[in-house]
Amino acid sequence: MPNDATYTHGHHDSVLRSHRWRTAENSAGHLLPELRPGQRLLDVGCGPGTISADLAERVAGDGGEVVALDAAPGVLEQARAAASARGVTNIRFTTGDALALDFPDGAFDVTHAHQVLQHLADPVAALREMRRVTRPGGVVAVRDADYAAMTWYPEAPGLTEWAALYRAVARADGGEPDAGRRLLSWARQAGFTDVRSSAGVWTFATEAERAWWSDLWAERTTASAYAERAVSGGYATRADLERVAASWREWGRAADGWFAVLNGEALCRV
Repeated sequence: MPNDATYTHGHHDSVLRSHRWRTAENSAGHLLPELRPGQRLLDVGCGPGTISADLAERVAGDGGEVVALDAAPGVLEQARAAASARGVTNIRFTTGDALALDFPDGAFDVTHAHQVLQHLADPVAALREMRRVTRPGGVVAVRDADYAAMTWYPEAPGLTEWAALYRAVARADGGEPDAGRRLLSWARQAGFTDVRSSAGVWTFATEAERAWWSDLWAERTTASAYAERAVSGGYATRADLERVAASWREWGRAADGWFAVLNGEALCRV
């Protein structure tokens, strides 16, 4: 993330558990038809690198390579270890800033960013940078959640409180939590004229999915950097966070519990 915005979630294990669950198939399906062996791909904000490694396998052969970039050196160590364990060799990891990419113009065939723009103070400037480092005819692919569009059943007042609280803290950190609906607009502001806009949904509805999703959000609500910022910024007390966490766990035990995360997507032709 760039220096003038704060990554709301931080890198607590409750955050990274959700990031490690992500794959190219469940998180970058809008990009996959564009990939082929031999391409050079930049993955901006790669986190623990599970999507990056999947993308590297897709472009392997004929010199295909992924450069995976993140602002946090610690999470890159995890990403390197995971890629090595999988035997993915056509990938390298580097630190960097999405607003000032240290690559020449047209250096990549594809530039990708998943759940990144929502955390940036100037997402349009980041998209301009991604466009700059992508060759003419290449693509920039972005995907971001839209917190206001998340929906669940059964109704739980604590989850409604969670949604409002998270959005307030994220905006105070300089981000835009309802980024998904804005991607098309941001892409046009960044100078793209050929944009294919779409949406993808994560759904958590089985007993195992509910347990996983509710446990990580309950823990994130009380133990992550987001929790610290909620309290220090005066948005919630510790008691408030415990109440919200309890509501997450109650929802997770509901036999008919269902949660959907809407993600906006944009595939931008350079």
